[in-house]
Amino acid sequence: MDNIELKLGKYLNLKDFCTCTQTYQKYADKINPFPQNIKEVIPALQDLNKFILEPIIDYFGIENFRLTYGFCSADLKKYLEKKDPITGKKNGRIAPSLDQHMAHELNKNGKYYCNRLGAACDFFILNTPSQQVIEWILQAKLPFDSLYFYGTNRPIHISYGSQHKRDIWTFNTGGQPTRKGIEPWVQLAKQIPN
Repeated sequence: MDNIELKLGKYLNLKDFCTCTQTYQKYADKINPFPQNIKEVIPALQDLNKFILEPIIDYFGIENFRLTYGFCSADLKKYLEKKDPITGKKNGRIAPSLDQHMAHELNKNGKYYCNRLGAACDFFILNTPSQQVIEWILQAKLPFDSLYFYGTNRPIHISYGSQHKRDIWTFNTGGQPTRKGIEPWVQLAKQIPN
């Protein structure tokens, strides 16, 4: 792809967004990590950067920001679903029809992988508990679509799309989504006007 250095905003480019996962880095020679539906995917990634990531980076600093999962291409999706031959564990947990990491990418039948559209990423801020980052996001009234809290020292999943649902989820020990324990965040998110 010719546009790998394409800027998505003030801080990140397309290569940053497409090559940051451990799975890509492990199988880089076998994966095309870049979008095929450039016309729709690039604007979605630019909006995610403009409305969500840039305010976060402006506040916490680019030197503290770490992107762990950005855009998911069809090739990357295949490898995330596979098991590592050494550990026997899946390379990643994905929900392409829900999580917005595939943005506006189309499957072989010409349908969107995720009908929610928009775009998503996972990130963390160095030396800052994820709860503190989420509280800042809520106080700053960022117009996110979905936000997943995986734990104190784990990355945060956040998406931006036209729905602006401001859904917040955490996960129980069995990996099932729940709002138990994060009720104050859920209430605060509901108070943010669209």
